[in-house]
Amino acid sequence: MAIELVTKYLPYVDELFTTESKRALITNQDFSWTGARTIKVYKISTSEMHNYDRDGTTAKASRYGDIGNLNAETESMMIKNDRSFTFVIDKLDTDETGRTLEAASALARQLREVTVPEVDSYVYRVMTVKAGTKPEPITLTPDNIYGEIIKATTTLDNAEVPESGRVLSVIPEVYQIMKKSREIILNSNIGEDMRLKGVISNLDGMNVVKVPSTRMPENFGFMVSHPRATVAPVKLADYKTHQDPPGISGSLVEGRIVYDAFVLENKAKAIYYQATTTTA
Repeated sequence: MAIELVTKYLPYVDELFTTESKRALITNQDFSWTGARTIKVYKISTSEMHNYDRDGTTAKASRYGDIGNLNAETESMMIKNDRSFTFVIDKLDTDETGRTLEAASALARQLREVTVPEVDSYVYRVMTVKAGTKPEPITLTPDNIYGEIIKATTTLDNAEVPESGRVLSVIPEVYQIMKKSREIILNSNIGEDMRLKGVISNLDGMNVVKVPSTRMPENFGFMVSHPRATVAPVKLADYKTHQDPPGISGSLVEGRIVYDAFVLENKAKAIYYQATTTTA
């Protein structure tokens, strides 16, 4: 006679590993979309310099030079992404899974594993597309990676981008190349508050942030950016749980997030994006 062995189910959920979002380090929330879907910001021109005509001998309208007008153009930012999700957890499913299937934990899992990665991927994609400097893709190696990063910082220097606050974003594969470079000395003496935000080291005054390649565009190499260049608003983040709504015995979970990302035109030079052909 066959013996039927006991199968035991534990009140444990095999959760997926997830990475906290780093986008707060590379973007800003300088503008408010409260009460509006679109906002406009001005771009105002400047006046050129002249030689002052002390003797008044030139035919110009003023001793200060020809009088010009300043232009005041606008750039529009309209939030486009209006995303949502919903799911049901039956009351018996909660009971018969040892309460491992509950609305609160399921909602947190949805945000952690689906919503946050989607928003991150979108923001990084916008930044790489709108970057002010995008050299041709190259193969990054331990021998050339420091030189390529220096090219990026030099470009930002010449564009007069503030040195304080710059961030170097890399994927794990590129970070490994950096660690093999004989020219790169990574400063890992980072304060606990910055580590909690996702900074893993410092290079030439830049915070180094490592982001999973699954959240980055294909062939991402590295990106040097200043957070003042990119506005990443979340206009609405609305998540709720309904207990026993009409037609359902259990919990109905609903979520909605309205978000976007914009690179300011006059600050696009504060983003330098280097794509790769392969990583060696």
